[in-house]
Amino acid sequence: MGDPPHHPHSADPGSTSGGRTATGQVDAPAPRAGAREWAGLVVLTLPVLLISVDMTVLSFAVPHISRDLGVGSVGLLWVVDTYSFVLAALLVTMGALGDRIGRRRLLVLGAAGFGVASLITAFAPDTGVLIAARALLGVAGATLMPSTLSLIRSTFPDRRQRQTAIAVWSSALAAGSALGPLLGGALLEFFWWGSLFVVNVPITVLLVFLAPVLVRESKAARPGRLDPVSVLLLAAAMFPAVYGVKSFAEHGPDPLAAVLVLAGVASGVLFVRRQLRLEEPLLDIGLFAIRRFSVGVLLNLITLFAMVAALFFLTQYLQLVLGLTPFAAGLVLVPGLLSAIGASFLAAPAARWFAPTGALVTGLVLMAAGFVMFTLLPDGRQAVYAAIAFTFVCFGMGLVEPLTNDAVLSAAPEDRAGAASAVSETGYELGAALGVALLGSVLLAAYRTGVVGAPDEAATGIAGALGVAADLPEADGNALREQAFSAFVGGIHVTGAVAAAILAVTAVATAVVLRKPVT
Repeated sequence: MGDPPHHPHSADPGSTSGGRTATGQVDAPAPRAGAREWAGLVVLTLPVLLISVDMTVLSFAVPHISRDLGVGSVGLLWVVDTYSFVLAALLVTMGALGDRIGRRRLLVLGAAGFGVASLITAFAPDTGVLIAARALLGVAGATLMPSTLSLIRSTFPDRRQRQTAIAVWSSALAAGSALGPLLGGALLEFFWWGSLFVVNVPITVLLVFLAPVLVRESKAARPGRLDPVSVLLLAAAMFPAVYGVKSFAEHGPDPLAAVLVLAGVASGVLFVRRQLRLEEPLLDIGLFAIRRFSVGVLLNLITLFAMVAALFFLTQYLQLVLGLTPFAAGLVLVPGLLSAIGASFLAAPAARWFAPTGALVTGLVLMAAGFVMFTLLPDGRQAVYAAIAFTFVCFGMGLVEPLTNDAVLSAAPEDRAGAASAVSETGYELGAALGVALLGSVLLAAYRTGVVGAPDEAATGIAGALGVAADLPEADGNALREQAFSAFVGGIHVTGAVAAAILAVTAVATAVVLRKPVT
């Protein structure tokens, strides 16, 4: 994507043809993966399915958890958010730990922990145990994603094979997102909410037994020690920042949220300064000077920022405005999420046909086009229209993500592959948090302008309006429902316009920043 490799005297990692060394000799071509490596890739997609399903499935269980365990609104927020707080805070640390102790070893340990934590979550007798189990899931989940992506780097040194492997990895991420709503809706029709977590266990068992057989170990050639102060500073940066952003999304402008975000930023500054001083940093800050690395991380953040915002308003639109069941709503989203799978396999050929920059810009423009369609969403039952707009968003994201992940892995030296992968995953997590916080706030603000004059509870969101309408006389209730539906669709229009503008600006900036290679 425009920059030379991190080590200027070595061949581009993963190139299919030999590179020329400083002495003038031509390196041998990168070795190509065989049957064992491709079988190992199947194993490496299992954690991705696990995490992506877990990200989308819990929202369906929240009403059932509230009813069965008597969890209040504050407790529910902790049940939902603890996982992402812990995950975001530990991703880079776990990636760096994998570089040092072995990425496969960390993957197997994390999978075992994820299975145990899933069982504790499924059978939690009270709110305290449930929140603690979700925290354990976050710790285990933080080991999985960086390990899988960095193991792909070591397993597929050939650049073209690695691009295909990353496309498979990205398609598993999209497949899990598609499976989550369907699986959640189906299980909750026949079983209790804990079944959503029990299904994780067979996948973790397969992973624990198959990874040592099919995936070769990989770790840094010169592993340094893990600096505990850096670990603490990074946690102090990520946890309050993500909490503050989510608090802003849930409750609007809040002094506590602002203080937490500022505390996170201050800790982040201290973390960066310490990394620049250390001989063996937890995170090589110099990676961000490589354009393809920094652009890759930023685009991961922006694409998930937009995708999560789309899911945020679409799930409400389909279930609350159109009255679909969770399973039916999931079916409406499936074509878009399947298109992301298809696009992920087209990303590498598109990069060869149009150059990586052209493929990235095309993906961003397609995402922007989908959000432009949302600005024109008509009133009434428009499930098909919404599905088509969502398909544009998903297809564009499917083109972008394999290329950005390949850029991140290619830019980082082998010894830092785990930490670099974790930075990419942190971009995903921050993008998800910001998507709900910022675009979710835009949606709520626009919605509120459409329910002026309605009862105060109706201004809290469309769910609150429907709850108020159910208690009113039929005529008044119907009028409030129609007002809320119209206001919510208006909120989608405004949110779509803001997201489309952000994506359009990002597309232009990407084209400018990556317009020519650095010599």
